[in-house]
Amino acid sequence: MNRRSTIALLVVSLFAAGPALAGELTVTDAWSRTTPPGVTVGVVYFKIHNDTAKSDRLLKLKASVASSVQVHRTEVIEGVARMRDVAVLHVAPGERVAFEPGGMHVMLMGLKKPLVEGQKFDLELLFEVAGPRKVRVVIKKP
Repeated sequence: MNRRSTIALLVVSLFAAGPALAGELTVTDAWSRTTPPGVTVGVVYFKIHNDTAKSDRLLKLKASVASSVQVHRTEVIEGVARMRDVAVLHVAPGERVAFEPGGMHVMLMGLKKPLVEGQKFDLELLFEVAGPRKVRVVIKKP
């Protein structure tokens, strides 16, 4: 193979590999339920899509509307629904993770005020590889 053929092969290889490396980790469709006055916990649902070639891990969550934020999963054991803290959330390459009622969700604890329909707030997520992501959460009536 001559030098010109080698260079052409390298250029083609770079363009072919581009789409696999061009993806990103996204957080979309975030929403929360309204809460009545005096209630100090809330919930957030959204979708994560890891469109990259690397596995990632959610390290931290933060929302200005609550004093603490945690990932929970609802599990039904012997007919009883229970919430379990998710200590580590891995998101594999190409994986989609849905946070939805009856499954994985974010708990807002120590709400500073009720969550009111039509209002919005930011949820900040920190991923090990992708870094910080911020999503706007819309508050809806259940």
